Amino acid sequence: MPENLKDEQLLSKAASGDQGAFHELYERYRDPVFRFSYRLLGSIELAEDVTHDCFINVVRKPGNFDPTLGSLKTYFYGAARNLSFKQLRISGREGTLEDLNEEPPDSRRQQPLGQLLEEELGEKVRDAVAALPALQREALVLFEYEGLSLNEIARIVGADVGAVKGRIFRGRQRLKNALLPYLNSGSEIVTLEKALK
Repeated sequence: MPENLKDEQLLSKAASGDQGAFHELYERYRDPVFRFSYRLLGSIELAEDVTHDCFINVVRKPGNFDPTLGSLKTYFYGAARNLSFKQLRISGREGTLEDLNEEPPDSRRQQPLGQLLEEELGEKVRDAVAALPALQREALVLFEYEGLSLNEIARIVGADVGAVKGRIFRGRQRLKNALLPYLNSGSEIVTLEKALK
C-alpha cells in the first residue's frame, strides 16, 4: 500500500474491505489514539478496547467523517474521546463539567539516584494528570502530549478555543499545585513543561 495515499482515500478503501488500507490507517493512528485513551482512562486494557472500537467504528461508518471539519487524525481523537468518556461514565469516574524530543542524558540522570528521582517524578506527574478533572485532563493531554493546536482540540471536544485555553490553564495550575514539592530538585528547578514530557 503506497504511503502517499491520503487519509480520505485510505478510509474509503478500508470501508470497502481493503485490509491493506485498514492496516495502513491503523499503523498511522494507532499509537496516538492509544496514548490519548490511556491518559484519559489510566488503564491499558480500557485504552486498547477504545482504540479497537475507534477504528472499527470509523471504518464501519466512513460517512461520519467530514474532511471539511478537520483532519482524519482530529476525527480519530474525537472518536477516542467519546468512547473514553463512555468508559468513564460506565465506571463512574467521570468528573462534573465544573471540575471539569529526547534530551541527551546528563551525568545526574546516568547515576542510579538521579534515575530513581526521574522515575519518581514521572510517576507523580502521571498520578497528578490522572487526578485532573476529565475535561482539563483531555485538553492538557491533547495539547502537551499529542501536540495538537488549540483549534484542533476545540473541534475534537466541541468547545470554543477560549474554553480549551481555560481548561489547559486550570489543568496546569492544578498540576503545578500538586507537583510543587517535586518541582525543586536540589539546586535545579524542574519546569512543569519538562515534567510533562
